[in-house]
Amino acid sequence: MEYRYIGNSGLRVTPICLGTMGFGSWSDEKTAFAIMDAAVERGINFFDTAEVYPIPPKAHYANTTERIVGKWLKGKPRDSLILATKVAGAANGWFVPPIRHGLTAIDRFHIERAIEGSLERLGTDYIDLYQIHWPDSVVPIEESLEAMDRLVQAGKVRYIGTSNDTAYGLTKANETAKHHRYARFQSIQNNFSLLHRRALDEIATVCRKEKISLLPYSPIAGGVLSGKYNQPFVPEECRFAEYAKDTAPRQQAMRHRFLNDRTLESTARYIEIASRYGISPVTLAVAWSMDFDFVASTIIGARTVAQLEPIFAAFEFKMSDALRRECDAVHADILYPMG
Repeated sequence: MEYRYIGNSGLRVTPICLGTMGFGSWSDEKTAFAIMDAAVERGINFFDTAEVYPIPPKAHYANTTERIVGKWLKGKPRDSLILATKVAGAANGWFVPPIRHGLTAIDRFHIERAIEGSLERLGTDYIDLYQIHWPDSVVPIEESLEAMDRLVQAGKVRYIGTSNDTAYGLTKANETAKHHRYARFQSIQNNFSLLHRRALDEIATVCRKEKISLLPYSPIAGGVLSGKYNQPFVPEECRFAEYAKDTAPRQQAMRHRFLNDRTLESTARYIEIASRYGISPVTLAVAWSMDFDFVASTIIGARTVAQLEPIFAAFEFKMSDALRRECDAVHADILYPMG
């Protein structure tokens, strides 16, 4: 198994990370255990969760995912796994996180409350990578970083990271950390896929120049790149079919963002390319995401064990220059709304 370092930290992770955001909603505990067992059997050592999971975010089952992961962790050799979780910010108005009565912020109080809750639910005394789930547009980054640094100094957290941030936000945070001698962000977890390539602009430059790793999430674009939405009959048990029934504006906006005429047209082209190379479009999507020098580990998700097979096939598949050019040509022909 190949291992990659996250940033300039001591965290060595597999190129694929198991995301757990559906554990407790889309996947029950028994299924979640089976998925995590299958991941470990395949050699995966990196698991990502968050205090706000599972999704879609609902108050009645917030924190459930960490409890499931914590229950599964019992009896496992803790030091053999790299465990990441996140503290919920204010989500920049995108939605109200259904924890701590919707008053979440990346300040000292909430960071301390969040880490204690996560440690208890996960049944561990330390987190390998503790991430800010969304940057806070109100609390000064100095306060956020000081609070995170104290967790590192106390041994509750090994390293810190951020997510859903911009190149400016990442640079501002790490220059602030350098000035105050705080722990810095070793990673940024942003949306990145064949259909969503904005990280190839400024984010990639910052990551390369500052030795920060991108941890891409949604490499299959919420399931769109699997091709399931290009079929005449879309399975009822899939994310955007379920979101279509949800009246929440956030779910409708996300559905349109990922699922529209242009994404379906692009996906049809990627399916044809994958077929010529004898692989699943899922394998192509994951392999493409992994194939960048600034990416440490691509975060994947699954509802069932069966969905892992084409994902793990990306370990053996190597992108060629010719294949990259074919994928780039699709993107150039059909510009995706998100860039």
